[in-house]
Parts: sequence; C-alpha cells; structure tokens
Amino acid sequence: MTVEAFFKVVKDSMTEGHNIYVRGFGSFVNKKRARKVARNISKNTSLIIEEHYIPSFKPSKTFVAKIKNSKKVKAVAAKA
Repeated sequence: MTVEAFFKVVKDSMTEGHNIYVRGFGSFVNKKRARKVARNISKNTSLIIEEHYIPSFKPSKTFVAKIKNSKKVKAVAAKA
C-alpha cells in the first residue's frame, strides 16, 4: 500500500507539472517534446505532432553505480 501511495503522489504531482527528486534513487521529470512533422507511410501524408510533455525517469549516479557493481546483476546477465 505504501508503494502504491508513493506512485499515486508521483503521478498526481507530475500531472500538475512538478518534478520529483528522490535523493540517491533518481528523478521523475516531465520532458518537453518539440513540435514535429511525422509521416504516415501507408497513406503518404504528413501529420503535425504538437509539442507535448512525457514522463521520464533518470536514475541517480549512486543508483547507477550500485547496479553496475552488483555481483548478482552480473551473474543473472551471464545466465541470460
């Protein structure tokens, strides 16, 4: 229940335009995507995709370093 409550707070805060920073874990941020022209290949038409925001997660440097140096992660990767 605690984890679900945490993610509900993250979703609600990001919906309001706020970024979430968890020290030692990472950041939940809203990234801006610029307006662009896309192509529909099957109909040979152009579509305009307006600028919009997408949720993104960026892990902290300490979190990335811990995963890179994990013996268990390396062992699982070697089996796969």
